[in-house]
Amino acid sequence: MTTSKQTHNDLSITLRVLARLLQYPDADNRAHLQEMRAALHGARAIGRQRLAELDALIDSQLAQSPIDAEADYVQLFDCGRATSLHLFEHVHGDSRDRGPAMIDLAKTYEAAGLFLAEGELPDYLPVVLEYASTQPPVQARALLSEVAHILNAIFNALEKRESCYASVLGALLEMAGETARAVAITPDEPLDMAWAEPAAFDGCSTQGQAKPGDPQPVRIVRRTNPAQGAST
Repeated sequence: MTTSKQTHNDLSITLRVLARLLQYPDADNRAHLQEMRAALHGARAIGRQRLAELDALIDSQLAQSPIDAEADYVQLFDCGRATSLHLFEHVHGDSRDRGPAMIDLAKTYEAAGLFLAEGELPDYLPVVLEYASTQPPVQARALLSEVAHILNAIFNALEKRESCYASVLGALLEMAGETARAVAITPDEPLDMAWAEPAAFDGCSTQGQAKPGDPQPVRIVRRTNPAQGAST
């Protein structure tokens, strides 16, 4: 029998893993790809088809050289508005409304006791997902539903480019209760046994990152002392 606490934990872990998968694939992020895979399969908050698609995304990143993975990411997400992971880019563009919207969103995070790391923008999708992961399931899914039209636009743009990253947006849409098409998967060669999945993945952590409920230095972090700056 699944308890409400378990459901919350599974949803929280899944959102945080998806947030990590959408971040820049630097060495630290790539070092935890197998842990992310294990976390997604362990949480079971996503259907089998989407899990298979996310596996394909992880496999593709593992198969690429670091330089190619990083170059592809920049080309995909930083060189055009259609695939931008900054949500207000799709709503406000460069209009003057974007600034006040940023401030309002940051205040929403602060009201929940969450503060942006230095240099982070509140409308960056991985940041939004980090925030959603701290909320009860009903509120988390409501937030995803609120931005579903933007997620769908990014999903379609990524699918048009035949990008495996579309699987992440498809998973988010389904978690929001929306319908998204399946993403085509290109079969890869079987991975070497050296890529065997680890036994556990606690809270989508990076090196030095704490467990759920403790300070999270990745994107949005809990501030234990208001006099201190954003945690890192």
